[in-house]
Amino acid sequence: MGISAHGDEILDVQNLLGRARAGDGAAFCELAEPLEMRLWQQAVALCGDAATAEDLVSETLVEAWKCLERYDESCRLTTWLYAILLHRHQKHLRRLRSRPVSLASLPAAVAADHQAAQSDLPAREASPLETVLQRERNQAVRDCLDALDDKHRQVVLLRFFEEASVPEIARLTGCSPGTVKSRLHYALNKLRRLNVSLNDFHPGGDT
Repeated sequence: MGISAHGDEILDVQNLLGRARAGDGAAFCELAEPLEMRLWQQAVALCGDAATAEDLVSETLVEAWKCLERYDESCRLTTWLYAILLHRHQKHLRRLRSRPVSLASLPAAVAADHQAAQSDLPAREASPLETVLQRERNQAVRDCLDALDDKHRQVVLLRFFEEASVPEIARLTGCSPGTVKSRLHYALNKLRRLNVSLNDFHPGGDT
């Protein structure tokens, strides 16, 4: 029964993909909807801001819809979407670096967004101390990941937070598997020198 159900699920995804590629927007929305919470949690882990994470997810899905014909199913759909999310996040960081941003009203807005988002999640509620400590750990890892350049940060995030294989990362980044391994080796050595443990970084841990 379980195998049959899994097979039916694969057929449903294939059917939705085919319809979406043919221009069926409703099919794409049905395909993307179950993945939105995971994408949002990943985006929060990257940027530490629930409102910005929502914008990144929206941009990711719009871009995915526009270039769906490029998805060749050589990796999982979630992995492909995460690669797009990383690209959107990198563009967001470059925009922030290129212009001044007023933060006067940000704390209250972020707090409200975090509170609303937390109420939607079914997971066990962490204590206030656990929440603060996890937020601090996430920020420490984010700061160190930001010390990497884009090409090294991308392979680390794909490998360890999306669990993409080296061949999948190679296809997504347009590099050879050897180059991916080299970038991973360099990035992990640098993170070790910064005394960073990737096990401390939890998507959704800031909410």
